[in-house]
Amino acid sequence: MDRKFYIICGHYGCGKSNYSINLALKLAAEGRKVILMDLDLVNPYFLSSGYRDMLEEKGIQVIAPMFANSNVETPALPAEMNLVFETDKDVVMDVGGDDAGSVVLGRYHEQLNNVDYEMIYLINHYRNLTATPAETAEVLHQIEEASRCKAKAVVANSHLKQETTWDVVKNAIPYAKETAEELNLPLKAVTIPSALSEDEAVKEEMKTMDIPWEPVEIYVKAPWE
Repeated sequence: MDRKFYIICGHYGCGKSNYSINLALKLAAEGRKVILMDLDLVNPYFLSSGYRDMLEEKGIQVIAPMFANSNVETPALPAEMNLVFETDKDVVMDVGGDDAGSVVLGRYHEQLNNVDYEMIYLINHYRNLTATPAETAEVLHQIEEASRCKAKAVVANSHLKQETTWDVVKNAIPYAKETAEELNLPLKAVTIPSALSEDEAVKEEMKTMDIPWEPVEIYVKAPWE
């Protein structure tokens, strides 16, 4: 099977890094060879050594900005990032928030146009500036303009961090459907914390809903969580 590029974009704080880690681990579990690229030059601190160690133990190659997780204020893209277009591995690109973070994709747009890529727009109903479908659509338009790439699917990742409950997830589903319709894109999945999806009452209610569910483990947490 040919390799594929997955570009994970979205508004600040929507959960791109956590989703990218889950996706990379899922692909690796399916026997795929995987590279996870941290392209967040706006706030390139999600890949702590703990995440890197966990990912590399699963055979996932991690490429992060030089000096990420350090006190250097201006991280730089390592030269090896250019080599991902010459490998036979699947590539998961975790892109910085909004149009500011997506500008970095512009330097790769010619290479991306020559590979099979899927840009996934991650949305969170509970984040400022993406509370309504119209606002959320506008953020994507800005990301697409900055990145010179086009989104191909929406993934709803509505959460309130450690306060996420079944009602938090469920109540954001109409927003997810309306946003996907507004953008004329398929709703690829609705995420739910894995622990929550194992609750028996939640399981039964999930079965009654025509939703492409995607359980995710919560790896990325703030220091105080």
